[in-house]
Amino acid sequence: MGQRLVAVTGCCGFIGRVVTEALLARGDYVYGVDALTYAADPATVADWATQYGPERFHFVCQDLNALGHFPEVDAVINLAAETHVDNSLSDNTAFVRTNINGVAHLLELCRAMRHYEMPRFVQISTDEVYGDIANGTSHERDVLCPSSPYSASKAAADMLVMAWGRSFGVPWNIVRPSNCYGQHQYPEKLIPKAIRWHLLGRPMPVHGSGSQTRSWLNVEDAAAAMLTVLDQAPSGEIYNVGGNTEASVSGVVNAVADALQLPARAALGFERAGVDLRYMVSDKKLRALGWEPQGDLWRDLPGIVEAERSRFRW
Repeated sequence: MGQRLVAVTGCCGFIGRVVTEALLARGDYVYGVDALTYAADPATVADWATQYGPERFHFVCQDLNALGHFPEVDAVINLAAETHVDNSLSDNTAFVRTNINGVAHLLELCRAMRHYEMPRFVQISTDEVYGDIANGTSHERDVLCPSSPYSASKAAADMLVMAWGRSFGVPWNIVRPSNCYGQHQYPEKLIPKAIRWHLLGRPMPVHGSGSQTRSWLNVEDAAAAMLTVLDQAPSGEIYNVGGNTEASVSGVVNAVADALQLPARAALGFERAGVDLRYMVSDKKLRALGWEPQGDLWRDLPGIVEAERSRFRW
């Protein structure tokens, strides 16, 4: 297939900006939508407009639930979401509004199009919908068992997507990435927060013992996985995206301190309701489409630390 018309919601977010850049770089046209909430980077909009022109990149600043018009596009990649688990535990209102109601509204906009104009709806989910597992890996058809309001809202969105596919014929895919890392990540997340706290000479707060493990996925690999699904996958399929390294929270915090050449300062014992101990997904299905991760957490971390050291972001 030649050049595509792709709508990317959440285009100014951490993952959304990488997906948008990848689409534009390969010649696709992007209809970008972002509410520009606290975690977005609005500077990217001007950069893309300058580099690619208004024909290749069109931006709409809008909440998902307020979108009243959607152009004819080949695909929608939905990356618009509230994502921080701690925020969902303190107030889940925004998570329900964006991650559930917003997805339902987007699906309705797609359903309203004539059948031959319906875009492929690619929902970006999370490995957290499976809940934690002590051993082994989670597979695409496993029962969902979310632990937090955040992961529950993403699981609900996945169900909506499948229901709109069966009931109304909306073509769809669901992509469930592992724990993403990379440059430009909002500083509420573990790695940029650990960098900031160490540079400020403060102990980094860590939930529990810090022994919880995650599968760490480079954001560039996550974007490549999403484009692989867009290009190669049949409609109606779900794909997990595994990381390149399984590592504990405390191990990552210590590695950040090592990269900064500072003593590790982790303050253990902070409580988080319903904390998950281990995530790990099988991505054999995605690899069968030709995708493989290129990143390596321990190799990539020093570059991320160096980039964050040079700037302070609120």
